Amino acid sequence: MRRIASLLAIALLGGCVGAVPSPQPPAGEDSPMHDHAPQTVTLGVGERAILMDGSQLTYLRLVNDSRCPPDVRCVWAGDAEVRLRWQPDDSSGSEFSLHTSPLRGQGQTEATVGGLHIALQSLERGIAPKASLLVTATNP
Repeated sequence: MRRIASLLAIALLGGCVGAVPSPQPPAGEDSPMHDHAPQTVTLGVGERAILMDGSQLTYLRLVNDSRCPPDVRCVWAGDAEVRLRWQPDDSSGSEFSLHTSPLRGQGQTEATVGGLHIALQSLERGIAPKASLLVTATNP
């Protein structure tokens, strides 16, 4: 019984690990930016990731969520908005919002910051839902 409790505790703690920055190659070696492969980043509220160009993306907060609940028939699917902060290496960053669906031209599901294009792919449900974002270089 103690062994099962110990294994359960280890499994639960493993789920608490935040976004881990991807390792950067030493100077002179090929970096992820050179291969221009898209990068999928999944972040929880307050988490950040290091992107392919060395900049950081932080999921600041869920601004609102008016999406139709699962298993409910709605006239409109609704929308959710997340607030993000993009921070290049040694300069001030910028904040922007992404939506799960465009709001009659007022919301955006993707944005371009620096040399990166960031698109909101999916957003879980709940008070602090995880966001999945696709990051691509704008100049391959």
